Amino acid sequence: MNELHTDPEATGNAPATRGRDTGTSSGTGIGTEASTTDGRELATASPASAPGPRPGTADPVKALMNRHHDLCARAVDHLEIAAGLEAHGVTDRTAARFRHRDVFSLAEEMYARFPRDPDAPPPHPAPAHRPGTGRPAPALLALLPGLLCAATVVAARSTAGRSRLALAVLGTLLVGLAVRTLLRRGPLAGPHRAASGTRGWTFWLLTYAFLGDGLLEEGLTGGPDGPWSPATAPLLALALACAPAVWCAGLFTALSGRRLGTSRALDDFAASARPVLLGAFTLFLGALLGLLALCGTLLGEHPAYAGAGALGALLLLARLLTAHGFPHAPAVALATAGAAEGLSLATVFASRLPGCSLLSVPVQTVTDAWGAGSVPALACGTAATVLLLHATRTLTRASAHAVPHEPR
Repeated sequence: MNELHTDPEATGNAPATRGRDTGTSSGTGIGTEASTTDGRELATASPASAPGPRPGTADPVKALMNRHHDLCARAVDHLEIAAGLEAHGVTDRTAARFRHRDVFSLAEEMYARFPRDPDAPPPHPAPAHRPGTGRPAPALLALLPGLLCAATVVAARSTAGRSRLALAVLGTLLVGLAVRTLLRRGPLAGPHRAASGTRGWTFWLLTYAFLGDGLLEEGLTGGPDGPWSPATAPLLALALACAPAVWCAGLFTALSGRRLGTSRALDDFAASARPVLLGAFTLFLGALLGLLALCGTLLGEHPAYAGAGALGALLLLARLLTAHGFPHAPAVALATAGAAEGLSLATVFASRLPGCSLLSVPVQTVTDAWGAGSVPALACGTAATVLLLHATRTLTRASAHAVPHEPR
């Protein structure tokens, strides 16, 4: 999408009075102040330094439409224009300079006045989808990762030796393909690619959930002296949780889109979308904890509520942000959590070197107090909390729900 800036020539929607002097020589600039959000430079109007319209500028809204021609031409409704303007720093205060009460009202006039050829094809390929919707995902597709993971666990537990290993590897590949397909369709899909390294860190976090706690316990007691028991309950619960993740993300997308259509100001939309986001997140977390309890009971394992629950929350928030066009923060959060878990293992085994015994003291202290599961709980829980705060600020903006044309 081309860079959009607030119109430097207009301060009102009504025709300007000719000969009105603003005290500036050119009368062509609304002062701008640069602000950065998620690494993107946004140009916002500065009310303190905004002069009046240039003499002879009779229609400031038309000038704004010309400046944002591509946005208006591609828009399928006024909401998309409002989201596009908001994404590039136009606020309700800026809209007031065009004699409109908010950005939505300004966008309505721009959409209504933009000339369109009635015989021209629609601006977007039909059907058009907003971020986080993608193509509809069948219910079976949302259940497929969990069903495949359950079949893999049952098959692996009923065999031994090389057959068990072969079945485990095959099942893991099938579950991975199912998850990848799921992320390309439905409410967890989006046109925005994940940041570099995101997949690798996600795989590491899942591997740690499977093997990390057992290895850490063995390392703290002088081992490992042989194979240690993996934790299959967390992985099975996370795979089964793909279904509630899709449903909760779909609920958030649908309700947010409805709020976007009824809101009359950017602040109003943010205030109404925030409880929707928190409600969908809470609903998913409750479903995940229930699945952890169920899987732990069926498999006879400790369900690791804290660690696996924090990991599930982290993965859901990371995917929601990525699907809506904010991949940088999820990449940082996943990398930080994964590095923290890897560092905890590294310090435990490095403490066996001569003169390095103090390296394991922090991890030993934490595990003595709360157990080995406290390490992933702290690492993933902290990262998930930061992402949740970030999501309440970014996913409640109108621009997060705009129809994208180019990666942002």
